[in-house]
Amino acid sequence: MYAVEVRDHVMIAHSLPGEVFGPAQRLHGATFVVDAAFFAEALDENGIVVDIGRATEALAAALEPLRYRNLDDLPEFAGRASTTEVLARHVFDALAGPARSGALGNPGGLRRLRITLHESHAARGWYEADL
Repeated sequence: MYAVEVRDHVMIAHSLPGEVFGPAQRLHGATFVVDAAFFAEALDENGIVVDIGRATEALAAALEPLRYRNLDDLPEFAGRASTTEVLARHVFDALAGPARSGALGNPGGLRRLRITLHESHAARGWYEADL
């Protein structure tokens, strides 16, 4: 399996309701380093998994609506905790369309996508699934 991974980051604010989250129940900021890994069993006729430039632009576009926002105010997260895992799935869903359509290159060749959010140097979470 071949893979190409691109990286960006996003700064957000949010609170996480519920005793399980301890002090994170209060409004706080977070900066996530976000990796998007695209997997293909074979390279396309250009010898690529995806075009790195297009993949980088698509990741930036997926993160743009979240940048410098309080996620508690966004309708996408109404009634749900915006945990690292939930955010990873949110970014996955935003990138899955362009990946499936061939907009990133390798039309029909991408098999899997993994979105990893690095919460700190010591903790990360991800969502990964077939396309």
